[in-house]
Amino acid sequence: MSAKENLLYVGIDLGTSQSAIAASNGERHVVDSFVGWPVDMVARKVVKKPVLVGAEALENRTLLDLHRPLEQGLVKEGSEKDLAAVRELLSHLVGLARNGHGGPVRAVVGVPAEALRVNKQQLRDILRGIVDGLMIVSEPFAVAYGEEALLHTLIVDIGAGTTDFCVMKGRYPTEEDQRTLTKAGDSVDELLAKLIADRHPEVQFSPHMVRSWKEAHAFVGEPGERIRVSAPAHGRPVEIDITDELRAACESLLPPLSETLLDLVAAVEPEYQERVRKNVFLSGRASLMRGLDRALEGALAEIGGGRVARVADPVFAGAAGSLALALEADANDWEKLSTQPS
Repeated sequence: MSAKENLLYVGIDLGTSQSAIAASNGERHVVDSFVGWPVDMVARKVVKKPVLVGAEALENRTLLDLHRPLEQGLVKEGSEKDLAAVRELLSHLVGLARNGHGGPVRAVVGVPAEALRVNKQQLRDILRGIVDGLMIVSEPFAVAYGEEALLHTLIVDIGAGTTDFCVMKGRYPTEEDQRTLTKAGDSVDELLAKLIADRHPEVQFSPHMVRSWKEAHAFVGEPGERIRVSAPAHGRPVEIDITDELRAACESLLPPLSETLLDLVAAVEPEYQERVRKNVFLSGRASLMRGLDRALEGALAEIGGGRVARVADPVFAGAAGSLALALEADANDWEKLSTQPS
């Protein structure tokens, strides 16, 4: 087997809430971005593992020192445990993708559009010993590459920690072509939790319950039906209607997203603005919010109209695009990672 054939290429979408990986051997995985270590000897005996990652960590969170180490798409600052958690998360993802492959791994990792300079050295250090070659790109650019939407398009990638925008002009995007907002899935969760608590102070719920309600029912515009969920009140399960609270929380994204969308279109060369308006693509898990595409088309109507469409697979679009980049990159595009810190 040649050296080229023995390489495993992977694309990684490193997300605040969930991280995805797609590999050249066909492996595709999505993992909750949570890592936990047993809190004591009893917990170690129960979980029978030194560290838990993803859904397994969430399910056993009461036994763990649980970390969600990414915040607004970046590694939390000032915590060695969070750095260790990101390393465990990335090692777990690459291990899943390897599926027995023993050769070198080259990885393209997507990060928020305005985080490249901050994250690059940090990610390089974390990934040393996990992968052998590295490229770091912006998440919306990776989506555009995978969708082959490289000219006169605008990508809106809505995750948990950030919403990232990128105007594609047929070349690598510049800083001026990209924008990052911290209004995203997490901000919806936080507002939804506050609104439910204000209306139903007797009801008990956790952030994980709120997130699951949002992911199951998120919408903007008129509700198709009333949304009712179950939660305990004084230890007894009760059913509550969260339709109005969920709509208000979800629609809190519309003003900042619409404003940024219009600003980026206005910055495009005048003769190409109409083409860009008609080629807006949504990706990211939060883009699955019902009615969001139509609401953003409503914003574009103010400047002549446009078309907003979701990519075919919003959850894997970033990882798949990063993998496409990896497979087509030239040898000199890769950073080689030595086993020793720089």
